[in-house]
Amino acid sequence: MPVTPPPLLRADLPRLAHEPAHTPAEPLGSGGAPGSGWPQPDDGAALLSDAPLHIVLNPGSGRPDSADCIATLRQVLDAAGRRYELHALRHPRELARAGRRAVDAARASGGAVVAAGGDGTVNALAALVLPTGLPFGVLPQGTFNYVARAHGIPTDTEAALQGLLNARIQPVRVGLVNGRPFLVNASMGLYARALDDREEIKGRLGRSRPVAMLAGLLTVLRPHRNWVIQLEVDGQATTVVTPTLFVGNNALQLQQLGLDAAAQPCEDQLMAIMTAPMSRMQMLGLLLRGAAGRLAEAEAVTCLPFHTLTLSPRLPRKPRRLKVATDGETTFMQTPLRFTVAPQRLQLLVPA
Repeated sequence: MPVTPPPLLRADLPRLAHEPAHTPAEPLGSGGAPGSGWPQPDDGAALLSDAPLHIVLNPGSGRPDSADCIATLRQVLDAAGRRYELHALRHPRELARAGRRAVDAARASGGAVVAAGGDGTVNALAALVLPTGLPFGVLPQGTFNYVARAHGIPTDTEAALQGLLNARIQPVRVGLVNGRPFLVNASMGLYARALDDREEIKGRLGRSRPVAMLAGLLTVLRPHRNWVIQLEVDGQATTVVTPTLFVGNNALQLQQLGLDAAAQPCEDQLMAIMTAPMSRMQMLGLLLRGAAGRLAEAEAVTCLPFHTLTLSPRLPRKPRRLKVATDGETTFMQTPLRFTVAPQRLQLLVPA
């Protein structure tokens, strides 16, 4: 006989003033273990104030002060009497394994999974959480923190923790490329290459926004190829020539590129952005436009909202695999690439 899971969310339950503190070594209870059919909460429902937080901290994200983050985390949650379990990684390659442990523990305890890291860390953990319907929190620790900033989550660790203690659910659209989730963007071509260049330069100069901008500048000044790609956009086929295709799924980032609210995609759409072939100096001018928030105004830029987009490269060659970037992380994927919106919504915890 299946065990009924403890209720996670209730809009009308007040926050409890006193709850037993929890240390990371202690077990977190023996609630039911719901599967992917976990009921989806209504928009605005509040996380129960006794729901434990299973926090995965990635020290490889943008901020070097992970010890300070851990100290703040313990201080705030212990003072609030909130149960929690902390998975502090020794190396970023442990992220997937720690994430699976946190998801299993959250399902068993009726809790929430919390990602403490940059957008790449948030993406990796969100991919594990999405099929379960579990609540998902973010403690921003990265360079840009687009996921947090787009949804009103403070970038200060203490403020973000206080927001988690009184959080409500906000269902968030998730993009997919060949089944891989992304919350901010996915891309191929020059933009994906720029991310690899950025990681190389960050390894020497450290992680910061100026270093990221410098890396982008060096990328556009190097020789680049133009791709001939066949697109099928919501059933309509076309062929384009472009050095890069960028698919946006974050309102803040799209706004910073110059897309105002009226031009943003609908809730069940993503936004494709392509540029015409151009010289390196023209590409530099485009980069400066992007930095000034005027990229979408450029005549060489095409912005295309869509429900489903399939990309097949034709020239200069027809590779079986393409390098694809998703939320700052690059990997190779089989072609064709298929971009669409996930049928599920991520149950993001945002400040009440």
